[in-house]
Amino acid sequence: MKSGKIILRGIVQGVGFRPFVYAQAQRFGIKGTVINHGSEVEIDAAGEEFDAFCREIRKGPKMSVIDSVSVEPLHDWNPPADFTILKSQDGARTGFVPADIATCEHCLHDIMDPNSRYFGYWATSCTDCGPRYSIIKSVPYDRERTSMDEFPACPDCLKDYENPGNRRHHAQTITCRECGPKLSLLKGTGENIEGADPISAAAELLDAGNIVAVRGVGGFHICCVEKTAERLKQNLGRPNQSLAVMMKPETMRDFVVEPTKEEWDLLKGPVHPIMILDKIDPESHRALSQLHNLGVMLPYTGLHHLLFAKLKSPLLIMTSANAPGTPMITETKIIIEKMGRVVDYILTHDREIVNRCDDSVVRDGYLIRMSRGFAPLRTRMDLGDRQILGVGPELNANATIYKGGFLITSPHIGNIRNPPTVAYLEETIEKLTSLTGSMPKIIAHDLHPQFLSTRVAQELAERYGATLCPVQHHCAHIASVTTEEVVGIAIDGVGYGEDATIWGGEILAGSPGNGYMRTGHLEPVLMPGGDLATKFPERMLYGILPTKDTLSLLQNRGWNDTALRILAQQTEKRFNTPVTTSTGRVLDAAAALLGICRERTYDGEPSMMLEAYAARGVAQPMEISIESREGRDVLLTSSILREGMEMLSDGISVEDIAASIQTTLAKGIADTALAGIEKTGIHTAALSGGVAINRSIRETIIETLKEAGVACLTNPRYPFGDGCISCGQVVTAGILAKEGRI
Repeated sequence: MKSGKIILRGIVQGVGFRPFVYAQAQRFGIKGTVINHGSEVEIDAAGEEFDAFCREIRKGPKMSVIDSVSVEPLHDWNPPADFTILKSQDGARTGFVPADIATCEHCLHDIMDPNSRYFGYWATSCTDCGPRYSIIKSVPYDRERTSMDEFPACPDCLKDYENPGNRRHHAQTITCRECGPKLSLLKGTGENIEGADPISAAAELLDAGNIVAVRGVGGFHICCVEKTAERLKQNLGRPNQSLAVMMKPETMRDFVVEPTKEEWDLLKGPVHPIMILDKIDPESHRALSQLHNLGVMLPYTGLHHLLFAKLKSPLLIMTSANAPGTPMITETKIIIEKMGRVVDYILTHDREIVNRCDDSVVRDGYLIRMSRGFAPLRTRMDLGDRQILGVGPELNANATIYKGGFLITSPHIGNIRNPPTVAYLEETIEKLTSLTGSMPKIIAHDLHPQFLSTRVAQELAERYGATLCPVQHHCAHIASVTTEEVVGIAIDGVGYGEDATIWGGEILAGSPGNGYMRTGHLEPVLMPGGDLATKFPERMLYGILPTKDTLSLLQNRGWNDTALRILAQQTEKRFNTPVTTSTGRVLDAAAALLGICRERTYDGEPSMMLEAYAARGVAQPMEISIESREGRDVLLTSSILREGMEMLSDGISVEDIAASIQTTLAKGIADTALAGIEKTGIHTAALSGGVAINRSIRETIIETLKEAGVACLTNPRYPFGDGCISCGQVVTAGILAKEGRI
């Protein structure tokens, strides 16, 4: 009889690995034990079919990822009479925590089956689905180390838990209406509504036009039906912002174009993200979105499915319960305190949300926000032996830890501009270091000295005795895509440059280890009033085109003589007029030129509105002007906007001009990159930055490069936007450390 100690490393906890091993042991007549050590599963096994057993367990359950398998001989070991799942040892306290998983089809069937004891129970889950990251306090992943510890399993659940033939065998989240978390319905003021079935009552209230805060897996959503959308936006102070919606698959055909097979697979898969899809009619459902597209997700928890079973409305608006850039609210007492005047009712539960996690957002197969279901994200990479932390940038931040050959990136955190979000960043870093057993010796951060994330890095470096490693924002963007030598194209709204100006339209040739040379960029222009130019993009227009024609345009739009004189003098005298090469600001200025957006009410509004108009237009040829300045290739964005102004005077439609400006800007960026390629001899490009979320701009850049015989790399595992920065920071620091330069 053959025997051995089998050790499997990887994503092996919270994915039903021990029950899977047990089932294979029964199948092959194996005797022995299996135990979870957090980052690895250890199996002592013996039996005539030992080799077949080894081959099968290498496959793992469907949500697992196996990095390595080792088999060692067992000497002087007497196998037990059967096969047993051992309790995790107290000493095992590190490992990777899997992301939360949408309710599976089997559990959904149980929830809807009147003959099932799980019928109508909102928190039903099994080894293949349910909360993971959002409920875990420490590892290994066992019930007593999660917020389910407050809900001891009843005899029936224990019976299922101990039954090897049951789908919930050793499911740590097993629970039912007898022993599990309970729902309650409150008024917005916090007063409990007794007697009513919370789900049925909430559905009725929603259909009647009420706004209801719903506590989900990773935090609260604020929900209402479409007819209530305008009141919700007014209550939130977001009159123009698009709202994500939840609907059933069969409803989607009435709102958005048919998703591709790949999009359906993602929508219905373990993640169930918000997916940005084009509307059938760009002008329809403007209360939900003034853009040409709409964020759509399918119900992903038992609670969602039960709510839709009672709801008459075809959709629910599901927007995160938080102020823009601040953490999602997770506690009932906080939702009452912060949102009591926004919502009419609150549908909540008594299971603690240990780790908040917002919905992930995807467009065209690319991540916009990496959070629930995708994160924590684990990526294999050899950066040496030193443990590294990347604290991210200021906007749309997350954090990344490197340890033992893997990057582990947290879910989306938000904008590190206020005390609650700084605290959330610190809390997330503490959680990552605790769960992975890390003690960072290098802490990478943004080059900007005044970012609050930089200050967090400085404080942590002092605490850990770690070395600080500043990484320029756009270099981090490119490093997140590849460690190879490339000509990088980094296009976004803002990033602190090496010359202390605001970068955002950069051509960077090189690699993380050797550094990047700035071979080209967009034309440096002025931002009259600094941050005011981002809020009022007509200021940005004048910063790019400081001409009499621009002043005349603004005067015709209601600017008074005093305001125009101050704007002109401020620009002429360079008073509070930072210099920028930002692509985002050029798009803002174009939106202002065309009268599409004169005041930004939410992040990215001018450029997204420009894209919406451009989607209905036909691009016309425009001149691309690139000139050499101080050895760098500079794309003249003022030339593009000047021609756009001439087209406007000629009566060309706003939609066609928007499409023309977008296309010309994208081709100009690609041509500037091609100049860098010719200059350096590097024949591969890489694209990153939030502007690349714009489909037309992204595809035009990639296609223009392709026509010139140049491949353009992107990173589908990380967002184009600043959600990739902490990864790029760690990659850069790791390569420098590996080469002995830190």
